[in-house]
Amino acid sequence: MEYAMLTDVGRCRVHNEDVCAADEMAGLFVVCDGMGGAAGGEVASHMAARVFLEKARLGRDAHPARWRLESAAMEANNAVFMESHRDMALRGMGTTLVGLEVERDLQQAWVVNVGDSRCYRLRRGVLEQLTSDHSFVDEQVRAGLMTEDEASMSHLRNIITRAVGSHVEVLPDVMRCELMQGDVFLLCSDGLIREVDDATIARVLNEDCHNGLQVCADTLVDLANQHGGSDNITVVLGRG
Repeated sequence: MEYAMLTDVGRCRVHNEDVCAADEMAGLFVVCDGMGGAAGGEVASHMAARVFLEKARLGRDAHPARWRLESAAMEANNAVFMESHRDMALRGMGTTLVGLEVERDLQQAWVVNVGDSRCYRLRRGVLEQLTSDHSFVDEQVRAGLMTEDEASMSHLRNIITRAVGSHVEVLPDVMRCELMQGDVFLLCSDGLIREVDDATIARVLNEDCHNGLQVCADTLVDLANQHGGSDNITVVLGRG
């Protein structure tokens, strides 16, 4: 996989609580967006990303991808939860997590997520959101109790309903998707999504991918900052 990563503090925050990481040889990529104050958020996101990659790569030839990714997210949850209860200064910390594993034969990929960081796929010019946000407003939209416009304006849009480390247990979503040549995957924190709409993301990927994925990542982060940069911004792009 060709890939590129970029994380940026944005224009309004002092600390960057986002993390992006990859294990290129294992075909693993992850984005985490921490919460719980500067110290707690940074600790949670770094710990979750590290534990997730460590656990997800183990037994790659012996265990199914679905089981490994789900287990790795649960292990990350346990590590963050236990750390938050060892140190009172970190009590209440947590993080989102969205991860991608691309199989060696480039025939299929697996996506795991907890929270509202997202995975998209661009295929033949069409951008598709693969993950569902674990957030109050998105669950209201899916239940038909709120429109997407209402959700985007709601003062409750920051409330997430699942997070890594917030509770003793967590239930990750895991999905499999077939790969086609030229597919581009985007993992991102909500710092991108809040400032740049899906149509603009699709346009950037379609127009700039031929210049390299790092160019696309740079452009997306620049656009998020130009539109306000209200939160940390993280982008991971992968192409088979």
